Amino acid sequence: MSYVTHADLGGQPGFGPVTPEPEGELFHASWEPRALALTLAMGATGSWNIDASRAMRETLPNYRDLSYYQIWLGALEQLMLQRGQVLPDEIASGEMRHPAAPVARVLKADNVPAVLAKGSPTERAAPGPARFAVGQAVRMHIGKVDHHTRLPRYVQGKCGTIEHVHGAHVFADANAQGIGEQPQWLYTVVFEEAELWGAASPRQNLSVSVDAWESYLEPTT
Repeated sequence: MSYVTHADLGGQPGFGPVTPEPEGELFHASWEPRALALTLAMGATGSWNIDASRAMRETLPNYRDLSYYQIWLGALEQLMLQRGQVLPDEIASGEMRHPAAPVARVLKADNVPAVLAKGSPTERAAPGPARFAVGQAVRMHIGKVDHHTRLPRYVQGKCGTIEHVHGAHVFADANAQGIGEQPQWLYTVVFEEAELWGAASPRQNLSVSVDAWESYLEPTT
């Protein structure tokens, strides 16, 4: 099976121009901060990892019909439904109707600033030497996969150049599936616009940078 992911809408045509919003305008409705708070609070319970949460958001079948925080809320509902932390009748009624499911830990309100400031670093010990180096030409993997992936479709099979080597980081594709962190070397790969969209595309003298794990890359020769 091939998963449909909406992680790469930036490379697809037909969505109209990007409309910039004022810097610092975080929310557009009163319920949105609550959706964010619920997502952070449930993520802190350890019931799933950040990559599983992101994968659920980006594979929602109605993704394109939802606003930003509707996507967050829809993914949260699905993650909790899968684990029996909320039941369908509670989703339908908007009311708690069953005893709360136990969780591994609870994020207290007083601890929120410190927890958010700490973040969740993803750098890990390297599994071995890096396969690629800065300045090296590489080709991105192409082909269908049977799981959610962070590799954008619009760079698959395209050639770029390694601009930066970031060290080894948690491999999101594996972590989202719950099969372990499986750290890999992470690179920034730069693509010229003509490589991505063809020589006939309007020339804007742009390049596109994509952070890509080592298993996404192949040598050009």
